[in-house]
Amino acid sequence: MTTPASPADPYPGTTPGVSRAPGTPGLGPSGGTTGTAAPTGPTGGPVHERHTGKTIGRTLALALLLFVTVVLVLFVVFNTQSVDISLVFADVNAPLILALLIAAVLGALVSGLAAAVLRTRRRNR
Repeated sequence: MTTPASPADPYPGTTPGVSRAPGTPGLGPSGGTTGTAAPTGPTGGPVHERHTGKTIGRTLALALLLFVTVVLVLFVVFNTQSVDISLVFADVNAPLILALLIAAVLGALVSGLAAAVLRTRRRNR
């Protein structure tokens, strides 16, 4: 017995729960279409492979940052003597640790500012 076709019925004129015979053109053994369909993601779009290049680059950058930080800390710890620092308007006698930390912070700020400027220039191209 067949049921009347409804707008949501993908195979009008078929009995619900009964699959078509395997050999029926265009249909597989379960009544679905044959052939391979492209895999789709949760939004229904095609699935794209994850780019591992960015992940590797970020991991290497993080490892380099960690290495430089450890070397900087060891350098500061082993250089504890006082030094004369000549500023533009005054001379200061300060521990070498303080001078190195100030230099490292200023270097990080300059580096971050340069990265922000380059990022902005690339975005505006």
